[in-house]
Order: sequence, then C-alpha cells, then structure tokens
Amino acid sequence: MTAETSQTLDRGLRVLKLLADTDHGLTVTELSNKLGVNRTVIYRLLATLEQHALVRRDLGGRARVGLGVLRLGRQVHPLVREAALPALRSLAEDVGATAHLTLADGGEALAVAVVEPSWTDYHVAYRTGFRHPLDRGAAGRAILAGRRPDDELETGYVLTHGELEAGASGAAAPLLGVGGIEGSVGVVMLADSVPDQVGSRVVNAAQEVADALR
Repeated sequence: MTAETSQTLDRGLRVLKLLADTDHGLTVTELSNKLGVNRTVIYRLLATLEQHALVRRDLGGRARVGLGVLRLGRQVHPLVREAALPALRSLAEDVGATAHLTLADGGEALAVAVVEPSWTDYHVAYRTGFRHPLDRGAAGRAILAGRRPDDELETGYVLTHGELEAGASGAAAPLLGVGGIEGSVGVVMLADSVPDQVGSRVVNAAQEVADALR
C-alpha cells in the first residue's frame, strides 16, 4: 500500500476477488483468515458491498458475488471493443476479410466487435452480438484452446470451414495474458481454406489486442 491508495477499498476489492474465485461462497471467518484482518472489518466490508448489491449472503451466512456485478460487467464490452478496434481495422484491411473480437459468455462465444474490409467486392456479413457455441467455429475453438496453455497450438491459431456458415472459412487466435478476459481475434472469409499468411496475421492481431487490453 502507498500513501495514494485506500486500504479499505483495497480490502473490499480483495473480498470481491476471493468471492469470484469460489462457487460455494465464503464465511466471514474464512474471509478473515484469507485476508488476515479482524472479523469486524470483514462484517463492515460485506455490509457496504451488500448495500451496492455487489455481495449477497445466504441464510447460512456464506457470502457470494451479488448481481450488482453484472451491471458493472455490461460496461466492460464497450471498453474492450474500443481498445480492439484499431487492430481489427488493420487486420480486416490487410487480409480483405471480416475481422472480429469474440469473448466467452458462459458456454457461448459472443462477437463484441466486428470490422469489415472497405475494398473488397464481397465479404462475409458478421454482426456484433452474434452468438454461437464455444465448440463450434474458429472463434470459440480458439477461446477453448486458450484455456489450455500447456497444450499450445502448433500454429498459434485455429482453422475451421463451414461450421457456422456454409462455404465460409475462419481463423482465430486466443487472447493470451489478459487477466479476467477470455477471448479470441479472428477473420472469416468465403473460401475453401484460410491461407497460412492470413493465419499468421491473425496471431499478430490477437497479440496487438492483448497488448491494448493490458
């Protein structure tokens, strides 16, 4: 802690992080032990967080993340989209294909940013808000690959053909090293396959987006 930071706010944020990392919630005693602070302090922190719906406590006294966190989370997508757009525009123009940033949303892949190339005669229409299962399509498969850092992709990207749209091929690379965000950057094009150089460019774009989000 430095003179410019708030110890109380720091503790409150640490409480939220601890609760976010558990499915069964934590008791006041468990939080007190994990943070190394008095139970009275934990009671006060939880009471304050409950007032803002960021924490809820069940009948057994276990604290869990509250629904108020969802309202905060809705504002994350616009910020992520804004940070990713420059890299996506460059990618779309360079390869002449629709570029997209996709994030994991439960068991689905959600397109949060899409950029279409300006100079092509035709390209695949791919709209923001499009959802599909994580295990279908290059974007979702790349996110799943990013969950297995020990099983590195040989090329750094995932290729698919016709899984989401007949005649369309996709390439996507996972976002790596971005805390709290599971996502991928990819392109989709009307072709039988994606050229190797396009796949490599997708990997570079994913790195650019990851750097922008750190």
